[in-house]
Amino acid sequence: MNETLDDQDISAIPEAVAEPKKRHSILLVWLIPLIAALVGGTLAIKTYLQKGPTITIAFKTGEGLEAGKTKIKFRDVEVGVVTDIAIARELNHVIATAELKKGVTPYLVEDTRFWVVRPQITGGSVTGLGTLMSGAYINFDIGTSKQPQRDFKGLDTQPAITTDLPGTRFMLHAADLGSLDIGSPLYFRRIQVGQVISYDLDKGGTGVTFTVFVNAPYDTYVKANTRFWNASGIDLSIDAGGMKLDTQSLVSILVGGIAFQTLNQEGEAPPTGPNSAFTLFANREEAMKNRDSISQSYVLVFKESVRGLIPGAQVDFRGLAIGEVSGIRVEYDSHSRQINMLVDIRLFPERLRSRSSGKIPRAKESHEMINGMVAGGLRAQLKSGNMLTGQLFVALDYFPNAPKAAVVWSTNPPQFPTTPGSLMELQAALDKIFHKIDQLPLGEVLVEVRQAVQSLDTTLKSTDTMVKKVDAEIVPEVKAVLEDARKTLGAAKQTLSADAPLQSDLREALRELAKAAQSLRALTDYLERNPETLIRGKQEEKP
Repeated sequence: MNETLDDQDISAIPEAVAEPKKRHSILLVWLIPLIAALVGGTLAIKTYLQKGPTITIAFKTGEGLEAGKTKIKFRDVEVGVVTDIAIARELNHVIATAELKKGVTPYLVEDTRFWVVRPQITGGSVTGLGTLMSGAYINFDIGTSKQPQRDFKGLDTQPAITTDLPGTRFMLHAADLGSLDIGSPLYFRRIQVGQVISYDLDKGGTGVTFTVFVNAPYDTYVKANTRFWNASGIDLSIDAGGMKLDTQSLVSILVGGIAFQTLNQEGEAPPTGPNSAFTLFANREEAMKNRDSISQSYVLVFKESVRGLIPGAQVDFRGLAIGEVSGIRVEYDSHSRQINMLVDIRLFPERLRSRSSGKIPRAKESHEMINGMVAGGLRAQLKSGNMLTGQLFVALDYFPNAPKAAVVWSTNPPQFPTTPGSLMELQAALDKIFHKIDQLPLGEVLVEVRQAVQSLDTTLKSTDTMVKKVDAEIVPEVKAVLEDARKTLGAAKQTLSADAPLQSDLREALRELAKAAQSLRALTDYLERNPETLIRGKQEEKP
């Protein structure tokens, strides 16, 4: 009974009835994934909406760059990160892909500049030392263009200035780079007011063009007549005027520099605009030299050495600089079969005219005046301006005794008459002296001098013999005589001493003699009063 169940018991069990499925159970199963998808989509949309631009930057090398770690900063604030670094297809540079924050988008224009900040020493300044600990990062400078851009070419070096720095750029043209570099300082009255920001070789390789930046407000001092010159190192010049030493600062000695100054001219010079071009002169003297617009060229013919004369040497008239030497040439003279030295000079009549109280003729009218001056003895002569360096210059002065000459106006340029220099005249005088000395009968004179020397030698020998004889014979006798004289003088001294008997007797005799003289004087007085006493004798006096 326990093991089996009968039919009655089985029929007593109720029959199972299937419960119908609920329709909302399907919604409960998919509700969680739906919510998750909705949240994910919302986050994705939000992330997409907040995602900044993606840009690419091309660099020559990937040194210091690392994907996922290298930051992009602006004014030391992180605004992005490098996400990928790849080598370009040309294999000559690398391309860094970076994601930036959304707020940076308006500043990504075509003249925005990117560069890698590393430790760097340029122009006497040290930058990027902080990257020694934190690693390199990419910095950028916002451009002024309105054209958006996403692909950029990175700079090889950090720019010297940023776009927002107030000031003005100028272009300087020079013959060569010299000791200048990016970052070299720019001076105005020995105050650093700017720097060199770039340089480039001119087309054709004829020179170098520098781009310099003058900070505000110093850029207002750059006028149309401003002169720039290379102030690098120590400017030491030795010429006919002596030795000159000039420098701007210790920094310019070490890393180079540029200085500028405005010429002192009447009236206010007009200002210049951005990117105005100027000439960069080699030194201050060359930069500040007056640029004469009117010049007259002449050629001087010298038959003497022109060693020490260089192009640029001064031409003066009685100490007043009125020109300069423009070149030195040689010419073969077929008539004399000699080589003459041709010196080309440029005269600036305005320099003489500006200092003249009277009227000086111009152009063709001056030919007649110059002819008259030459007829009066005006000549060109080489003179030494510095005995230490041997530098020469050309001097114009009057030489009344000079041979007659005239300006040869038919040649191009006209030939101006010259006269030998003082050194050449001195050499000619010395030659005449030496010639006269050479004509003297020096042979006969030497024979007579030799005979005189022999006679003098014989005389000296005789004198020596006599001196020896005097020393042997006369000197002892002289000693004896001197000894006797010494004794005589001693006795005389003893006799003439105050306490000597002779002195006492002499004094007594003098006293007696004085008494006798007194009696004689009394007798003489009495006889004068009584002359009859000599006949009658002395009369007795009555009581």
